[in-house]
Parts: sequence; C-alpha cells; structure tokens
Amino acid sequence: MTSYLCKGNQSSMADQVKLHGTWSSPFVYRVIWALKLKGVPYEYVEEDLFKKSPLLQQYNPVNKKIPVLVHGGKPVCESMIIVEYIDQTWPHNPLLPTDPYEKAMARFWVKFAEDKGSIIGSLFRVSGEEHEKAIKESLEMLKIVEEHGLGEKTFFGGDKIGIVDIAFGAFSHWLGVIEETLGLELLQPNAFPRLHAWTKNFKEVPVIKDNLPDRDKMLVQLKGIREMYLASK
Repeated sequence: MTSYLCKGNQSSMADQVKLHGTWSSPFVYRVIWALKLKGVPYEYVEEDLFKKSPLLQQYNPVNKKIPVLVHGGKPVCESMIIVEYIDQTWPHNPLLPTDPYEKAMARFWVKFAEDKGSIIGSLFRVSGEEHEKAIKESLEMLKIVEEHGLGEKTFFGGDKIGIVDIAFGAFSHWLGVIEETLGLELLQPNAFPRLHAWTKNFKEVPVIKDNLPDRDKMLVQLKGIREMYLASK
C-alpha cells in the first residue's frame, strides 16, 4: 500500500482526515473498513515501523504505534477506539447498535477480540511447547466465538457488517495466511461452520473485498518474521 489521497482535497483543515498505518496490519484495516463503510474521504500515510517517523512519534508519543487517525489535526490512537470515534463522528451507516443492550453486547465481543485475538498472532512467534499451547488456546478461543458470538446470523450484528465484524476482521484474511505460513488448519469448516461461513460472507462485501492486503506479499513477510523469531531462540 502506498501513500495516496482518496478524494476531498478541497475540504477544510478541520475536516481533513489522515490515517497513519502500515500496509499489512489488520489493526490498520479495521480503520480503513470503518472509513470506507462510512464513505469518509481520507489520506493514507504509510509508516515504516523500523524507522518511525517524527509525525508518528508526535501523534502517538505514548506507545508510538499504528494506526493513528488524525482528524482536523487531532490524533486518535488504538484501532477499535478509532473505529468507535469514526462511528460517533460520522453517525450515518452506524456500526454500533442503537439498542442499549445490543450495544453493550457488541462492546463485550469487541473487548473479547481485543483480549483474545492476539493468541493467534502469537502462533508464528513461538515454538515447541509454547507453540502447542498457543494452538490449544487459539482453538478454544475460536470455539467460544463459534458457539456464543456469531450464532445463526450472517454477521455478528445481523444482516450487515457492524463493529464486532470489524474487530474480528483478521480472522477473515490474516488467519489464513498464518495457517499457510505454519502449515496448520485451525478454522476447519467441519469444526467451525459458522465462523468459516462468516469469513466468506465478510470478504465478499465489496468494501472489504477491495480493501485487503496482498496475500502473497503477506506470506513472504510472515515467513520472514517466523524465521527471525526462530533464529533469535
């Protein structure tokens, strides 16, 4: 992904939206999907995480991580906080339910994704007993989402993409690349039929389908990271 301006060059400084990210990050794509679903024009700025720019360090001095959304010169950090900020700032096509109970349930599953989703990301950073433990924990986490999170619905929120789908979006694309990198198949159709169907439904939505990182390029990157971690041990 390269730096580009989507549209809306004529907007005032107060309305300008910039997104600082890196091309392969599922956390960055959470924000991209939210902006695209809302139809919000934005400028994308690619960051080199090995040589963090002064702007990134200025906008996120606490942890110096991406993504960072800059709206009217004011930065917002952390992907799901940014997504909720977008939903509140541009309230059309809402991502959160309006019903208080349904909104609370959506926030519960977003927090679950934030707390447990990193287990899968850890798979290619560990080996031996730690790797076996990560596989077990990943399968337990997927089972919980399969049985209690998704239900019989097309998407987590019903018949259209909502904030919980965005939170779990990495399962739809990044998980498959991790599986291929490691020679695993965690999200088996027979074991997780609802989640498996959801990944297909999610990626078929045009906004999602048109905004995913290149799989082959990601595979090369993850294999390199995997080799680096194994070599360091």
